[in-house]
Amino acid sequence: MIEERMVATADAPRLGRENVTVIAASSVASVFEWFDFFLYGALAVVISRNFFSGVNETTAFVLALLAFAAGFAVRPFGAIVFGFFGDLLGRKKTFLFTLALMGLATFCVGLLPTYDQIGAAAPWILVGLRMLQGLSVGGVYGGAATYVAEHVESGRRGFFTSWIQITATIGMALSLATIFATRTLVGEDDFNRWGWRIPFLLSIVLLGMTIWIQMRLSESPVYLEMKASGKASKQPLTDAFGNWTNLRLILIALFGAMVGQAVIWYAAQFYVFFFMERILKVDAALTNLLVAVALVISTPLYVFFGWLSDRVGRKPVILGACLLAALTYFPLFKALTAAANPAMAHAVATAPVTVWADKEECTFQFDPIGTAMFSSSCDIARSYLARAGVSYETEAAPAGSLAQLRVGAQILDSFRGDALSNSELRVRRADWEKRAAAIVKESGYPLTAEREQINVPLVLLILVVLMSFSAMVYGPMAALLTELFPAKVRYTSMSLPYHLGTGWFGGFLPPVAFAIVAATGNIYSGLWYPLIGAALTLVVGVLLLPETKGRDLRA
Repeated sequence: MIEERMVATADAPRLGRENVTVIAASSVASVFEWFDFFLYGALAVVISRNFFSGVNETTAFVLALLAFAAGFAVRPFGAIVFGFFGDLLGRKKTFLFTLALMGLATFCVGLLPTYDQIGAAAPWILVGLRMLQGLSVGGVYGGAATYVAEHVESGRRGFFTSWIQITATIGMALSLATIFATRTLVGEDDFNRWGWRIPFLLSIVLLGMTIWIQMRLSESPVYLEMKASGKASKQPLTDAFGNWTNLRLILIALFGAMVGQAVIWYAAQFYVFFFMERILKVDAALTNLLVAVALVISTPLYVFFGWLSDRVGRKPVILGACLLAALTYFPLFKALTAAANPAMAHAVATAPVTVWADKEECTFQFDPIGTAMFSSSCDIARSYLARAGVSYETEAAPAGSLAQLRVGAQILDSFRGDALSNSELRVRRADWEKRAAAIVKESGYPLTAEREQINVPLVLLILVVLMSFSAMVYGPMAALLTELFPAKVRYTSMSLPYHLGTGWFGGFLPPVAFAIVAATGNIYSGLWYPLIGAALTLVVGVLLLPETKGRDLRA
């Protein structure tokens, strides 16, 4: 017993007042990181109207999501760059620089002219700012997680690092609360015109507070000890990626932990948000409020699952979440449809929509530059349904058949616009879409979700269940990643799989999932993306991921 206590004490410093301050300060910095990043995600619909108004509404929304994903795309590069400096120069200096860069990029979005003001330059500048913000974020998480993990004792590492994990939810809740308050104060019309800038501009205040707090902290004791003993890496990139043993761990961390964590977390925090607003047609302000409340309710679960991982291990908690997500996503999202928009669920059940067409005429419903006319009889029907947000199936017809829109028992013939001029096609399409809209409306498909029909308690319950999966997989993750890699390349090694997972597999989930929905017409088809990601991590994790609970971080 005495020997066990000595090992625990030698592994890391006991938690004291200074370490509590470190945890709190690192958590505040991470709250700011996620607050900044979530502002854009929560305002994707408004941003699509202001910066991508040169294309149709569906394409504008997907492009807005792709601009959001651009920030995630460069995260791994930020992880490599800032991970290198974090292992070479120290955790604190690198952490401070990345925070400042991230905050300034977000603030500048609030000053950016719109598409109507400066044309095509607006979305390009927006994408550039998102990439700068994403690049800097690549160094923030690794710094925060490493900083905390290297201060606390091994037996409670999952619990204390889970406070870093909880900040993602707090940051999102804070961003939603800021957006909701701004909408309420300025009104919906003014918010859509100019009020959306206010949350971005307010971020500069949080940036100043965060940097002031971080300046008061000391360097990580593990890093100082390593530096003093001459064990610090002089070439972190070579030591991290040129060593097969360490590179293998990076790959296992990516596919055996981070892919599943990323898709589950973004499905719960982002995809469900867009699903409710864009597909279920729930009012934007109400969607913000419901998601924010669910976030507040589910937030303590991050700490609970971090604590649980100190008892049973990181691996069973993380992989258990992957199993639950893979088994329940489809039934949960179908239940969410019935609770949030029962009229839509009833219409889908009683009057299913089908496009009966020669599938050779049907093309992918995505128009990134706004020039596609979708003139075949199949595409005319499907492009209307995609814009209207109506779920449909495509049924194969004999070659050469004229496409038909079938809503329940009603049938509307489409038309071929290939031989028409652009102006003639627009006139003919507008007339056809009026008739199609009338049929869809008569069949019970609502234009919006009626507030009085929304089962708010059930919606909240479903949201909390989805978010509990994200808490389960994300709560122990910082402890797992810091324990998985040696001290001299920890910042670099853990940052790369984390940001490859969150940046590429997670960050691209919303645009890819909605592109799948647009291509197939089925509102649930986008769920295959997170489901496959969770299943992949479950298999790789069971076979290859080691248990790390209790490892010595000085090794």
